[in-house]
Amino acid sequence: MEPDPAIAELQAAIEPLLHTHPQGITEMALMDRLEAAGHPLFDREARGEPAALYRAHFLLFHALYHLRPALAEAGLGLEIHCLCIRLYPLAGPTHGDGTLIEADPLAAFYLDPQNLEGMDNAAVERLIADGLCRALGEGDRAEDLAELGLPPGARRAEIRRRYRRLAMRHHPDRGGDTATLQRINDAYQRLMAR
Repeated sequence: MEPDPAIAELQAAIEPLLHTHPQGITEMALMDRLEAAGHPLFDREARGEPAALYRAHFLLFHALYHLRPALAEAGLGLEIHCLCIRLYPLAGPTHGDGTLIEADPLAAFYLDPQNLEGMDNAAVERLIADGLCRALGEGDRAEDLAELGLPPGARRAEIRRRYRRLAMRHHPDRGGDTATLQRINDAYQRLMAR
């Protein structure tokens, strides 16, 4: 499926930038370069809003994932990560169309424009909170509350107060244990992200 003309134009702007950064470039630096090249979608000030930043991020990655097969035909791989977007010579088993056999699970997400629809600031913040829960491990609410020494029905304000007391008590600078503090931090992050 061919990208729409705006995405094709974006790809045409991205590819030369990638060639000038063989060591790779961060997503934010690439957005800054695209803004300097006149792409209003990447306006730094507008990216201060979660929904605008998500839109810029999504469309950039959408364009990169659409660009990847064309680059593969030219013998180049494309690493796509927010901390490093870079070209590299392809080596390894490929499909007949030149793409690597190894699948990228994020490609399907970024190639589906439906994942951009309805993303206002609140939806972006929920997406981030859900991702944080997954990154920290879902954990059971009762277990996380028990880690903080709280009953099952504890409210957010009570969780916050208890966390602060425990974090001060177990901080290594105050003679506490780093592993205990990490468990307390993880439980608190999961509880507050729910």
